[in-house]
Amino acid sequence: MSSWSATASPLPLLFRRRSSGEIRNLASVSSSILPAFGTVVDEAHLQLKKFVIAPYDRRYRWWQAFLVVLVIFSAWASPFELAFKKVATGSLLPVDLVVDAFFAVDIILTFFVAYLDKSTYLLVLDHKKIALRYVTRIYFPLDVASTLPFNVIYRIFTGNMHHQQVFGFINMLRLWRLRRVSELFKRLEKDTRFSYFWVRYIKLICVTLFAVHSSGCFYFWMATHHKQENDTWIGSQINDFEHRSIWLCYTYSIYWATVTLTTVGYGDLHAVNFGEKIFSIFYMLFNIGLFAYLVGNMTNLVVHSAVRTLFMRDAINEIFRYASKNRLPEGLKEQMLAHVQLKFKTAELQQEEVLEDLPKAIRSSISHHLFQKTVEKTYLFKGVSEHLSVQLISEMKAEYFPPKVDIILQNEIPTDFYILVNGALDVLKYKNGTEQFLSKLGSADLVGEIGVFFNIPQPFTVRTKKLSQVIRISHQSFKQIVQSQNEDGKIIIKNFIEYLKDLKQEVREEIPFLTELLDDLNIEHIQPNEPANYQGEANMEETSDTSTPRPITMRVIIHGHHPDEGDTNGKLIHLPESMEELLKLAEKKLGKRGSTVVMADGSQVEELNALRDNDRLFIF
Repeated sequence: MSSWSATASPLPLLFRRRSSGEIRNLASVSSSILPAFGTVVDEAHLQLKKFVIAPYDRRYRWWQAFLVVLVIFSAWASPFELAFKKVATGSLLPVDLVVDAFFAVDIILTFFVAYLDKSTYLLVLDHKKIALRYVTRIYFPLDVASTLPFNVIYRIFTGNMHHQQVFGFINMLRLWRLRRVSELFKRLEKDTRFSYFWVRYIKLICVTLFAVHSSGCFYFWMATHHKQENDTWIGSQINDFEHRSIWLCYTYSIYWATVTLTTVGYGDLHAVNFGEKIFSIFYMLFNIGLFAYLVGNMTNLVVHSAVRTLFMRDAINEIFRYASKNRLPEGLKEQMLAHVQLKFKTAELQQEEVLEDLPKAIRSSISHHLFQKTVEKTYLFKGVSEHLSVQLISEMKAEYFPPKVDIILQNEIPTDFYILVNGALDVLKYKNGTEQFLSKLGSADLVGEIGVFFNIPQPFTVRTKKLSQVIRISHQSFKQIVQSQNEDGKIIIKNFIEYLKDLKQEVREEIPFLTELLDDLNIEHIQPNEPANYQGEANMEETSDTSTPRPITMRVIIHGHHPDEGDTNGKLIHLPESMEELLKLAEKKLGKRGSTVVMADGSQVEELNALRDNDRLFIF
């Protein structure tokens, strides 16, 4: 015998297979051959010895699949030959011998198939260990007993064909081979290349057909061995049935087994003698369990296919109840319903559900593949490095919005900004109780970035015009990424300033501080996230004398008095690196020198690292 797979890897998920090409579809690879944590894998141990077969070698798998076909024949022939002994010594005998020969070859091959050590989860390649393991387990004697043609051996040594009935029961040992069919279905159920529904459905059909075939054959065997031929279930219908056509009797047997299994019971074929009645009782009890097994499995398959629809209907009913209880307006209720329906329709497209269990590197690669072109077209990120682009895309989340749904509400807190991938958006402004249309946005346009950059409530409402896909990035993620990229930060600031200059006049007028900034301040000095004067909270001031934009830094509001004095006006500055620089900057902005820095609650500030964004400092 030649070597089948002399160089197959025992770790198909960790190393390349060399025996029959590299792995083309991981769905067909078993996950059981994995080393235990902490196991040291010897590289020299990965090469299979001569005349050792890898259990997951493709050619060996094809051999096992071929044997499954022979098992199906054995499962049909064994009960059939028991009931109709004429065919056991006639037309089916040569076929049985050929099938037994193939299984004899498989017994020999099993002595050369490597096995998995359950303690180390590594393949054992030693010939002696492989043979000893096979011989000492129950598989070997049963394989031999189900393969040897005892009736032929008996005829060779005795020269007669007596005791055929005994050999008929011995041949039932061939049903041991059905374990191969069970193992095949287990593999197919885990193989994503095949529909789980149809694999389970075919399995249930096979179980049902085998139950009907076996019970029908055994019921006919009972009739042939009763003392009085007419005192049997079939003898009362067919005179001299033992000398009639085999297929006629087989048809009657299958008919009886089918109507009994389905609990129809027409009554035309029924138990007559005591033995048949006892068998019918146990068969019907067995049918109760089989019927429950079939109905339970079919119910699970059908419900599994409709479970998402059931969840969607429940969610919609909950929305109806919530909207009715809280008397929500009809327009808002329609937006809620549209969002829920779209969520279920696009569930398979959502980034989070698909990618959440994958490593971050794979998630980043997928997101980069999907959204790179869109991000590159966005005005804010034109000219930035690929390094920054990859980091930003990795933090972006994809979302779908149905038509006429608000993505951003006017005056809401700026936590995210969005890039439109496809669809259309309308920019709206509520003024004097009326809704005014400002502009329309298309693919690769940004929304929400003005509120994020200036740290002000969103100045506009953004609403979808049709089904739209957007990708969003949070304010904090954007700040953390750009803060360490000095050159890219300058490019983003430049792009943002150019965008502000090109805004339509009617849009500028809706942002109160923007016109003043563009007219009175040196626009090159504006930093991302640098806020403007809003509701008297703080006056926007420059904090750097340099003419070059710098990375995003922490911002604080300074006051020139004790916190108990109650004056709320202050100056918003970028926090310097030291306490001395903070006092100098406060003197320059507030017009007086201070020596003590406290928080709003009166606690004294000793380390600037302890401060947070937008903290209020009182210097006096």
